[in-house]
Amino acid sequence: MNIPKITKILDIQNEAKNVKTITFKYPNKSKPGQFFMIWIPGVDEIPMSVSYLDKDIKEITFKKIGDATSALYKLKKGDRIGVRGPYGNGFQPKGKQVLFVGGGTGIATIAPAVEHTVKNKNKATVIIGAKTKDELFFEDRLKKCGAKILVSTDDGSKGFKGFVTDLAQDILKKENIDSIMTCGPEQMMKTLLTYSNNIYFQASLERYMKCALGICGQCCIGEGLRVCMDGPIFDGETLKNVTDFGVYRRDSAGRKVRF
Repeated sequence: MNIPKITKILDIQNEAKNVKTITFKYPNKSKPGQFFMIWIPGVDEIPMSVSYLDKDIKEITFKKIGDATSALYKLKKGDRIGVRGPYGNGFQPKGKQVLFVGGGTGIATIAPAVEHTVKNKNKATVIIGAKTKDELFFEDRLKKCGAKILVSTDDGSKGFKGFVTDLAQDILKKENIDSIMTCGPEQMMKTLLTYSNNIYFQASLERYMKCALGICGQCCIGEGLRVCMDGPIFDGETLKNVTDFGVYRRDSAGRKVRF
């Protein structure tokens, strides 16, 4: 598992502005919320959450941001990538009514967990948000699985004008939610944590990674927690004691970068 398996890209789908999904064959079992280390030959190896998982077929959904994702974005059907993993834990919603909140590309991370929740006969309410409608994706996919979908955009170009946290706060006042599962900008997730009160809470965190094996220490947060081994999913009780949650991350040199 710790040696990249070279696999061919089976399909590429444009999802939104600068967002693509890559489909590839990879038979290892995966859980919603886990991640792969994706090797782009000659460029870099980066962590990517699983956005679709089947017995043999997996998908990653990403936005073109830096050098590695830009190189990945340029690949075509039939090109090869290296994959190792899956790594980390997964989402574990509790209760019968689950609120999922996905911001930006965090939508991709929560999608398999939403589908898994509905498949298990539980109720899933999903809030997806982006800066503008051109950056939204997976709305139809999540509706198709039977989840209740609410949309927000910062500019009001689609759905609710405002932040996903505003919609979430309203739902938490009106409905008996048992669990909150989220992925997106860290400040967004920190705000959701303050709204959660005694509701079970899980958030998927992203940090710079080199090994994904708990050795390099690049992804450490709080008091010695490693995102690759102890996460990437952390519960609310843990995050309340992580002082850097929603405040800063570290770059490749270990320098603090404020959100």
